[in-house]
Amino acid sequence: MKAVSLVLHAFKVFILFTGCTILFYYGIMWVNQEYQNYHRYDEPEGAAVKVSGNADSADSGILDRLILFYLNGE
Repeated sequence: MKAVSLVLHAFKVFILFTGCTILFYYGIMWVNQEYQNYHRYDEPEGAAVKVSGNADSADSGILDRLILFYLNGE
């Protein structure tokens, strides 16, 4: 009788694990579907202005850029 109870308990755990795995899988697929059609690189709408770079980077020396690099921690 104890063996039947143990098998039944193992079967319940297996069903719970399988159900949670299927739920997680379909949740990930839903998130993937939501962001698959999200176009990050479309042209912006409205009064957007394109930024082409830092204005004072052309006249700064290599030492200034190195100090800026170390200050930013990059």
